[in-house]
Amino acid sequence: MHHYKATIAWTGNTGEGTRSYRGFSRDYDVIIPQRPVLKGSSDPAFRGDASRHNPEDLLLAAISACHMLWYLHLAVGAGVVVTDYVDEAEAEMAMNPDGSGQFVSATLRPRVTIAAGDENVAKALHHDANAKCFIARSLNFPVHHEPVILRAES
Repeated sequence: MHHYKATIAWTGNTGEGTRSYRGFSRDYDVIIPQRPVLKGSSDPAFRGDASRHNPEDLLLAAISACHMLWYLHLAVGAGVVVTDYVDEAEAEMAMNPDGSGQFVSATLRPRVTIAAGDENVAKALHHDANAKCFIARSLNFPVHHEPVILRAES
C-alpha cells in the first residue's frame, strides 16, 4: 500500500466567514510535506480566482501526468526512445439541475516524438499506459486517447 497526505487550508475568509454567498473567497492552499504550496480556488464559473488552480484542472492534470509517466516507463521496455512528449488534454463536466455535476469524459492528445523504435508500438503503448495508470483506473468516466507519434529529426 502507498499512502498520500495533503492538507487543504481555506484562505478565503475575508472577515465574516461564510455569512453570505458573495462575502467570501474560494481561495485555498494545498499543502503537501516537502513540496511548494499550491494556490487553489474554485473555477471562475463558481466565483473562483482565475489565476489559481481549480480542482477540475488538477484532476485533468493528474490524469494526463499519470498517463505520461506510465507511457514513458513502458516505452523503455518496448525499445521506444521518447525525446519529447506534450499532451493537450481536455475533459468535459456535465452539470445537473440541482447544481451538482460530474466529469463525463477526458481526452488525452499526446504528441510524442521518438528517436528510435517502432511507431506502431509507440502508438499502442497508450492503451497499455491507460490500463496501468492509477488515476485512470480510479475514475468512473472514460479516458480517450488521440496520440500523434512523430519521428525525431536526425
